[in-house]
Amino acid sequence: MLNKLWGLMIVAGICVAAFTGRIGTVSTSVIDSAREAVTLCITMMGIMALWTGIMNIAKKAGIIDAMTRMMTPVLTFLFPDIPKGHVANEYIAANMISNMLGLSWAATPAGLKAMEEMKKLNNGSRTASTDMCTFLIINISSLQLIPVNIIAYRTQYGSVAPTDIIGMGLVATTVSTLVGAAFSVIARSIVKKHGR
Repeated sequence: MLNKLWGLMIVAGICVAAFTGRIGTVSTSVIDSAREAVTLCITMMGIMALWTGIMNIAKKAGIIDAMTRMMTPVLTFLFPDIPKGHVANEYIAANMISNMLGLSWAATPAGLKAMEEMKKLNNGSRTASTDMCTFLIINISSLQLIPVNIIAYRTQYGSVAPTDIIGMGLVATTVSTLVGAAFSVIARSIVKKHGR
């Protein structure tokens, strides 16, 4: 559906440009945007490589395990159906830590592994468990202490103060995560009450 929508918007834009005599501007913009996209990808790849490496070092040094233990009360509260010490907790913690550092792309592999483990706990059912839904909500709301991606984008595009976004980003993601967690807890109690 999205592919059709984007395709329609591109065709509409080209048609409008042709009818208004600005097709040359469209051609120039396409070339400039392509060059800018490649430059941005190279910048983001460098940042991603750095932080993914740091996360791997933290994992091997036991920092991720220590943080997982520190997060155990939160994980137990949000995901009560996952047994203590289960590997899913480690993947969930790694995902949440990556998201807190603003590394959404580094959080994805851990998130996928967490979902795989929770699917096993859900007996391979094609219907998502309450814990899986909770994890998805928490992952999407994504509390971010340091929005590395946004800082990198702002730096790339010449922002005078690329880190000014940290305060507002922290407030916005804290609120979204708290609302998501509250919704999950309420939804879980409703599900248990009605036995679904």
